[in-house]
Amino acid sequence: MPILRKTFFRFYDLMAAVLAPGLRNAQFAYFELLNASLSSHTRWLDIGCGRRLFPDWMPRAEEEEAALKARLSTTFGIDADVASLRDNHFVQHRFVGNCCSLPFADSSFDLLTANMVVEHVAHPRALLSEVRRILKPNGIFLFHTPNALSYATLMARMVPEALKVWLIGFLESRKAEDVFPTFYRMNVPWRILDLSQIAGLNVVELHRVESSAQSIMLGPVVLFELLWIRLLRFSFLRNLRSNLVVVLQKSA
Repeated sequence: MPILRKTFFRFYDLMAAVLAPGLRNAQFAYFELLNASLSSHTRWLDIGCGRRLFPDWMPRAEEEEAALKARLSTTFGIDADVASLRDNHFVQHRFVGNCCSLPFADSSFDLLTANMVVEHVAHPRALLSEVRRILKPNGIFLFHTPNALSYATLMARMVPEALKVWLIGFLESRKAEDVFPTFYRMNVPWRILDLSQIAGLNVVELHRVESSAQSIMLGPVVLFELLWIRLLRFSFLRNLRSNLVVVLQKSA
């Protein structure tokens, strides 16, 4: 399997350079905004922090984490999964808890983040209410999540949960214990706008971004996905791009 995976990824890299030049994973767009939002004085909470800040596949992931940690005086993280928190060596202060009932005082943080977490939240109104409560005035909530209108998400929602766990393991090499139920209740642009307004948060940025193909391990099938990704670069199709990177702000 490792040899086959390496072969398919090499084929994908070659085809992506031809069919969708400049294509990169949406994680890079998220982390660029994250880096721009941090300073040595930022009081930051990562919601659903999981096992680590940067995915394993990202180039120089450990070095990037170390460099970012060196810039910050302190880091906070919360997750419902105890095993994930134990593995997270980036976050200094780790808390077990629910993102819809955050165990922090009002106006505690300058920055809140959630990377591929919002899609797992069953009650987004409760999440945003808590976000507004614990943010300082002018504080930022930055999150990255799949777009519920994208082809990959629409297909994933039609797959039975047991089969989905196997597929994610095959396509993305993720362990079963790292696959969690999804709801997609704040995963389209207009839903984000509506819920943010209800919560009293301002939408500062809402980026519809492309990301790496999902069907790399299906060999030639990835060619059709790459062509579709290229087609989505037309602005009139931007609402169908695979990922959303959003910045919300609490007003002063």
